[in-house]
Amino acid sequence: MPPTYTRPLEELRRSDSTEFGGKSASLGELLSAGLRVPPGFAFSSGAFRKFAEETGVAGTIAAALKGVSPHNLDTIHVASKTIGEAMRVVPLPDDIRAELESRYEELAAATGEERPPVAVRSSALGEDSAEASHAGQQESFLWVRGPEHICDAVRDCWVSLYTPHAISYRAALRGDAETAMGVTVQLMVDAEVSGVMFTCNPVSGDPSMVAVNASWGLGIAVVGGELTPDDYLVSKVTGEVVRRTVSEKGIEYVPDAGGRGTVRQEVPGERRGQPSLGDAELAALVDVARRIEEHYGSHQDVEWAIARGMALPESLIVLQSRPVTTLPERAPTSSTSAISLVMGTFGAGEETQPSS
Repeated sequence: MPPTYTRPLEELRRSDSTEFGGKSASLGELLSAGLRVPPGFAFSSGAFRKFAEETGVAGTIAAALKGVSPHNLDTIHVASKTIGEAMRVVPLPDDIRAELESRYEELAAATGEERPPVAVRSSALGEDSAEASHAGQQESFLWVRGPEHICDAVRDCWVSLYTPHAISYRAALRGDAETAMGVTVQLMVDAEVSGVMFTCNPVSGDPSMVAVNASWGLGIAVVGGELTPDDYLVSKVTGEVVRRTVSEKGIEYVPDAGGRGTVRQEVPGERRGQPSLGDAELAALVDVARRIEEHYGSHQDVEWAIARGMALPESLIVLQSRPVTTLPERAPTSSTSAISLVMGTFGAGEETQPSS
């Protein structure tokens, strides 16, 4: 039987976002543009609907949400708890699990690794669109190995549709619109350095600049706001680095030595104050920023990683791209990094485990 609920990322395009979600569709677009993106596959929102109906949790969800008053946080928390508990105790339907296992076997064959590590990431409908930014509303899970654990992570992504924050956000944005989610599964990148960049200056709106934030290891600490990253501002036109602020980067997230999950560790003293990016890396990032912006025709907020043990340009990997949904009306009066401004202003909020 042909796959019903999954497709390889490279087959997806923007038009697929209504069924596979914005994140998965965007990754397919990036692959079509020739960007280096980790391979993987995507679950459609139909898989979530099948799970909800076949397991009976659709009724539980509907009943719990009926008791929600948008302005009463207690009712939102009760509904979230009820839905989460119901969803976590039921397995994925057999046909969905079978597709997951088949796709994972394809990834394993491509990598030559029996149980390759993957990132399992939510891809909500409407996410990463120009009209709304859902960044940080749902979950991502890193360094997941084996079909059983990937099944659990997919289900936990679906559960994250009903966190208190997500329920409140959705009620304010879309009212009674249908709730559904795609899920992205893609190979992990063992990042030596990772971060975010914006294809304009998000502080001033200057379209001739690329703003870059970077730190050691996986991107959890940067997107989660756990440290002050290195901050760079580079001209798209000349390639000149017009601002270079190197910070003390005391922590990093790395793969757990046991092979599953990540660990937070202290950065050795001699590395803390070293710049995470040199001129060659910044030039490569600016080139990627230009290509992504040209492909989409709009300013983009891009997550990226530089893979450990590889040389440029092959080591620079794009992890996701989404529109910058709002530009500031005026520059802030105090100095701030691009990531802090965007997280506070543009809706690019904290993500529990960003996918770097």
